[in-house]
Amino acid sequence: MMSAEMPTVAVIGLGAMGLPMAARLAEDLEVRAFDVFEERIALAAEAGALPTSSPAQACADADLVLISVRNVEQFESALYGPNGAAESLREGNIIVMTSTIGTDAVRSVAVRLAAQGVAILDAPVSGGAVRARTGDLLILVGALPEVVDRAKPLLDRLASTTYIVGPNPGDGQTMKTVNQLLCGTHTAAAGEALALAHALGLDLDAVLKVLGSGAAASFMLADRGPRMIQQLRGEAPELRSRLDVIDKDMGLVHELARSSKVSTPVATAAEQFYLGLVSRGLGAEDDSIVVRAGQPGV
Repeated sequence: MMSAEMPTVAVIGLGAMGLPMAARLAEDLEVRAFDVFEERIALAAEAGALPTSSPAQACADADLVLISVRNVEQFESALYGPNGAAESLREGNIIVMTSTIGTDAVRSVAVRLAAQGVAILDAPVSGGAVRARTGDLLILVGALPEVVDRAKPLLDRLASTTYIVGPNPGDGQTMKTVNQLLCGTHTAAAGEALALAHALGLDLDAVLKVLGSGAAASFMLADRGPRMIQQLRGEAPELRSRLDVIDKDMGLVHELARSSKVSTPVATAAEQFYLGLVSRGLGAEDDSIVVRAGQPGV
């Protein structure tokens, strides 16, 4: 039986968001960590997590299973691939899905998990890696009240703000997709603004300070802006959010808008912009590289 105060947590996926979330949880919970890259597992171990060799091993004896992956293919693999989590899940477990993979994908998996007596708490997160490490995330939850209550020890340690947006898996994904429409367009616009400032010979640090102090301010400008400035100066910024992730998210925006028959011309332009950069082999780059989209060699 899960302890209401001190559940054991498996964290599957130790990327830009998964690793800081695992480190945050490991401060006072038992965390069992897995990633396909051994160096990421080692970093989680340094933060206090117990390293494991597969999703199945990570989930053995775990109460809550937090999954943080890039896309629906990785989600399916983590659950149902060789030595996948589904092999050791037991009745009463809760899958906490923190990634943005789309409404339909989460709802489909929720049906399959229910046959095992496993609930899914649809909980895509927003806020970035720094806020993940300090427990300052926004989490958008789609789940029944009793599932939310049982996952509260995890949610309370990761989020400063939790919104219950609906009772069903997929509801959180739907809200997050709307959120990502703005994140995607704001990032593209921030890149254009800083590229223009650079071309005009303005002091980029001053530009970022000015823009962040008035009506042009946005979280994406504040978060990506310093790394965009590094890009423009020919420096290599820390990889925090891959370009192919924001490209994937804008694809989900497009699909949801199309199915809802809502016109989103600005988001569509941003989606095509990201798709063009990914098609040029830049998907694994930090998404701050958008500021250099018009430069030779990019």
